[in-house]
Amino acid sequence: MSFSELGLSPELLRAVADKGYDMPSPIQVQAVPAVLSGRDVLAGAQTGTGKTAGFILPILQRLNADAAHAAGHAPRALVLTPTRELAAQVADSSRSYGKYLRLRTYQVFGGVSINPQISALRSGCDILVATPGRLLDLAQQRAVDLSKVQVLVLDEADRMLDMGFIPDIRRIIKLLPQQRQNLLFSATYSDDIRGLAERLLHDPLSIQVAPRNAPIELVEQRAYRVQKEQKRHLLVHLIQDGQWRQVLIFTRTKHGANRLTQQLEGAGIRAAAIHGNKSQAARVKALEMFKQGQVTALVATEVAARGLDIKELPHVVNYELPNVPEDYVHRIGRTGRAGAGGEAVSLVSSDESSLLRDIERVLRRPIPTVPTPVFKIVESAPQPASHRPPQGGARHAQGNSRGHKGSDRRDSRRVSGSGSGGSRSAGQQRGRQH
Repeated sequence: MSFSELGLSPELLRAVADKGYDMPSPIQVQAVPAVLSGRDVLAGAQTGTGKTAGFILPILQRLNADAAHAAGHAPRALVLTPTRELAAQVADSSRSYGKYLRLRTYQVFGGVSINPQISALRSGCDILVATPGRLLDLAQQRAVDLSKVQVLVLDEADRMLDMGFIPDIRRIIKLLPQQRQNLLFSATYSDDIRGLAERLLHDPLSIQVAPRNAPIELVEQRAYRVQKEQKRHLLVHLIQDGQWRQVLIFTRTKHGANRLTQQLEGAGIRAAAIHGNKSQAARVKALEMFKQGQVTALVATEVAARGLDIKELPHVVNYELPNVPEDYVHRIGRTGRAGAGGEAVSLVSSDESSLLRDIERVLRRPIPTVPTPVFKIVESAPQPASHRPPQGGARHAQGNSRGHKGSDRRDSRRVSGSGSGGSRSAGQQRGRQH
């Protein structure tokens, strides 16, 4: 099937062609006609399979055709996302697909000044993409009118549940017209999501184009057993010995992301961190440097699992396993996107064995555990930016399974194996990082 068979307008087909897309993905084949028809939709698909276009394309077409309600400044479509990065990505996609239409898209989220957003909303928009907290702030200041919304989209609704956004979403829904189209899109389904759908959606079409919570089949997954305190040394070995040029690394905590970034820099690997405590400007800069190849490793918390669209990202590393097993699907879904292959590596300490079992239970299959390679324990302190060696320049930090003769034994030792440690509960780890 081609995009033209979905009933899209010539302007949208032209924009799709400009992006080099020839055939719609399975989620788009089912979702686009359903949204065009005005039905409520509960849609699940693996991350990286085109969910955003699945709802943005038909929304653009419907709003463009409904010229009678185009006058005024109030948004006619509202897309709620759990993170800033996802909000920015959805808004960019909307502007890209709608570039031949006279429709306006704007995004609002926390972490930046609210005043420019208030000014921009006064000029009006047709599609508003927002994180719940900032949208409520704007509504309380009477800076946004939600009374004209015809379509509500909850993107990555399961993540919103996990991050505690449901009370905010309920407050937002009270500000919307009762008569509207409701769309829930997510990479994972859960019983809580189905409960939310029953309360929010009216006679919805349920779309599931892959087994529940299935990861991208093109992603090669493997796990290493390693002691917690030796994880960073194994990670350095994998990056340097494998000559990785781009790797996205997930930690559980913001402090852990900062610490690991410093440790990688100390080993001569260019790295940057992205998490909820970083300003939006710092997050955008780190992501751009990563995309442009100026840094090899981007260290992120769960905030980056949704909304990061990096073309042909080859490697994802779970430095620490997520406490919510469904989040594993989103993490590894940053690679293997749009039909490309990818590699997902998990470093598993003994205290994370139960987390690994939970993930495998969600996946309904085991993650292959492979022999841990011989690597070096390197005690190197982070260096100031002006004195950092180029990648691979710190000889004592480079380790591989063959070792290096003549290395200083006071600086490093070769090890291989697993270890122990302690982990926090899932409730302690969950937080609103929008």
